[in-house]
Amino acid sequence: MLHFECDYTRGCHPEIMRRLAETNMMSTTGYGEDEFCESARAKIRAAIGNENAAVWFCVGGTQTNATVIASLLKPWEGVIAANTGHVNGHEAGAIEHNGHKVITLPHDNGKISAGALSAYLKGFYADEAWRHIARPGMVYISFPTEYGTVYSQRELDEIHAVCREYKIPLFIDGARLGYGLCAEGGDVTLESLAKSCEVFYIGGTKVGALFGEAVVFADKEMCPDFFTAMKQQGAVLAKGRLLGVQFDTLFTDDLYLKISRNAVDRAAELKNILRKKGYRFHIDSPTNQVFPIVSNEKLCQLKEQINLSIWEPHKDGWVIRLCTDWATSEEEIKELETIL
Repeated sequence: MLHFECDYTRGCHPEIMRRLAETNMMSTTGYGEDEFCESARAKIRAAIGNENAAVWFCVGGTQTNATVIASLLKPWEGVIAANTGHVNGHEAGAIEHNGHKVITLPHDNGKISAGALSAYLKGFYADEAWRHIARPGMVYISFPTEYGTVYSQRELDEIHAVCREYKIPLFIDGARLGYGLCAEGGDVTLESLAKSCEVFYIGGTKVGALFGEAVVFADKEMCPDFFTAMKQQGAVLAKGRLLGVQFDTLFTDDLYLKISRNAVDRAAELKNILRKKGYRFHIDSPTNQVFPIVSNEKLCQLKEQINLSIWEPHKDGWVIRLCTDWATSEEEIKELETIL
């Protein structure tokens, strides 16, 4: 059975496994205060070109989103997101569980626009009763989005400008960040993205690590008590060095982006195969997520040999999602081609 349902079905990159085994019997300080975490922080700061950044390590994406949002919002504030945003539709109410409303905006292939954001904020404060309503205190976007699409640098800068106008932070969910940075035709780099928001995270779980996300605050003074917020949310790993070793490895010799490119290259091969076979696409994603349209009959046939995600119904059948990842091989793509 081939696995193309998501990008976190495998373990981790062999180099990470080697280093975890190599350091297994070492004793280190806990809670992320070890030498491996410090080395990883230094490499991430160098990669984003910001020595003033604060870097923290969490275990998973939902945990990271909930912790960052809870740490930055006041009790009466909510977070603005696309109605397709992960915090709105896929996290079991984790944000609301912390007492914060998710304020949704319409999306265009997974993205919100600076124009729509500005219009909402202007309308909110034009309402004489705005003090009676959950106040927008943050903007959340994903890079790439749930639809595998990416913001251009100009789009990020325009959204960030609106956020600065209203003095609210922009938070970028980077669970699949590597695949977004390596997207076909994209112009966003890790360094430019880090300058286009107040806080973002570098996803490891879906990009080569066993688990782990690296949270980056552009200004280390923005949330000086973030460790305590993490502790309250159950997001502090006692054996923190397990995260440090992984991110230290991912940010050695550009490994993070090298393996991310593999996923995007394999996805491009898959899209070409699908086009040649006459498949149509619901969305033309430039990253590692591919969204072909299939008939009911074809879906039943594919499910017998492929683990895939059923995305949404379509007038001609179903939209499915096929994901490549950091380790997808050319041989797996060829085997999938035969099935398709």
